[in-house]
Amino acid sequence: MRVSIIGSGYVGLVTGAGLAEKGHHVTCVDLDPAKVGQIARGVAPFYEPGLEDLLRRNRSRLEATTDLPRAVRESDVSLIAVGTPFANGQIDLGAVRTAARQIGAALRDSPAYHVVVLKSTVVPGTTEQVVLPLLQEASGRKAGAGFGLATNPEFLTEGEAVRDFLCPDRLIFGALDEPSLAALEHL
Repeated sequence: MRVSIIGSGYVGLVTGAGLAEKGHHVTCVDLDPAKVGQIARGVAPFYEPGLEDLLRRNRSRLEATTDLPRAVRESDVSLIAVGTPFANGQIDLGAVRTAARQIGAALRDSPAYHVVVLKSTVVPGTTEQVVLPLLQEASGRKAGAGFGLATNPEFLTEGEAVRDFLCPDRLIFGALDEPSLAALEHL
């Protein structure tokens, strides 16, 4: 399966490297050209045991870019794994909103059915109340007909994230439709 991951921080890059290890073709998207360059060379931009080995071993299946629209158009599934910093007692969803709008815009002219999965740390209801309307508005499509939508929260422990991804003790996901569920099961 062809997967784009929006956000190449801790969750996004560990997920991308893990999916590449499982045989998927992964494109990691990030705003920072320096980080994209490091990932492309098989160098992790932060320390996590085992991550750099995965990046190097899977360089043929894992690429990095700053070009979100291209990454989305050339993939079957897009995972939103952007940061959601906590400040003033609330989660900042600014990056999630931006990613949803940009993914939707990239889907506007694409005839293919595309599945969007929210992995970022968010409060319950964010997928349906924030991401869904933004995707529909930006894409001009209806969820469940023009694109699929799902959520798959990540349970990674710092220092154990690679092992946690490759050998999870639990998988939790919710999907709007059958194609989205099938995509998550395949991943």
